[in-house]
Amino acid sequence: MKKLRNMMAAMMAVTMAVSLTACGSGSSGTTTAAAGSATTAAESAGSGSQAPSADAEYNFNISVDASDDETISKYAQKLKEELESRSGGRIAATVYTNGTLGGDDEALQSCADGSLAVVLSTTAPQVNFMPELAMFDLPNLFTDITQFRALFDNEEFVTKLNEIYTNGGFKLLGIADSGFRVMSSNIKVEKLEDMSGIKIRTMKNSNHIAIWQAYGANPTPMAFGEVYIGLQQKTIDAQENPIEVLVSSKFYEQQKYVILTNHLPHACVCLMSGDIYGELPEDLQKVVEEAGQAATEYTRDLSDKQNSEQLEFLKGQGVEVVTLSDETLASLKDATQSVYDMIKDQIGEDMMNLMLNAAGK
Repeated sequence: MKKLRNMMAAMMAVTMAVSLTACGSGSSGTTTAAAGSATTAAESAGSGSQAPSADAEYNFNISVDASDDETISKYAQKLKEELESRSGGRIAATVYTNGTLGGDDEALQSCADGSLAVVLSTTAPQVNFMPELAMFDLPNLFTDITQFRALFDNEEFVTKLNEIYTNGGFKLLGIADSGFRVMSSNIKVEKLEDMSGIKIRTMKNSNHIAIWQAYGANPTPMAFGEVYIGLQQKTIDAQENPIEVLVSSKFYEQQKYVILTNHLPHACVCLMSGDIYGELPEDLQKVVEEAGQAATEYTRDLSDKQNSEQLEFLKGQGVEVVTLSDETLASLKDATQSVYDMIKDQIGEDMMNLMLNAAGK
């Protein structure tokens, strides 16, 4: 875990100074220098950021590589509110969105190293740090998002998941979601055969690419910032993301259809530095855990509400929403057996069986 690069070291020297401001033997106050640095960092972080409180015993920086209006950023903001209210002001937190403290890889590394208190990200970039998390790349495993959430009620599964994150240098505070990832396209898809040859933008994740290849599509990894232009210029026919991204990025302006492939849950994972968590007194460790749980429950409810509203919005923009039949969804899963085999090779048979059993398969 610690072998990965620490590219953010220079930039973090100022902004990370307040990840944990209770420093030194017996020290519980925020130093003047740290408070000043925090103000400078907060001013550069964009809307909603505030300088940490000089009265707090602990000041946490929370990093999200997403826009303010995305579910995962609202998850981070709710966590901040819960930490501050439940600790009675002993903990203060500052949320940095839009990758201000670095992209997912950099923020995850900084969090594992103990120079960043909290990071929220999807599971896709975490696979680079903890390969076992490729289990969340198993396609069409769930037909309903509540089935995915039920994973985290399975004691054996959660125990193993906590072990994975602990070994990676993290304390897992919660896993919410933005619903499922779906497909938007200028070619209507109602059955597996309709996928043939469609040029679709995917993440730079080998498992995700393999999924679309198995469907018969032509996956094209592309930087997210290039997707709108790619759709506009017709260098790609389609893309896949949670529904909220179709709305926030205005992909509906360039797409005729939204196909509810529901191929993968879009997990939003809330992680704290294991080192920083371990240095907290027991009562504040409990506060952190309870804050994470409350923020997770809030975010799941928010996601359900937003997904429903955003689908109606898309329909109002003239986009046709295609709900796939159970038969088609089953054929999508059957087509990806090679992906299941590939992921099994990555995570091992025991982890694979644990995931499938927890999912009720």
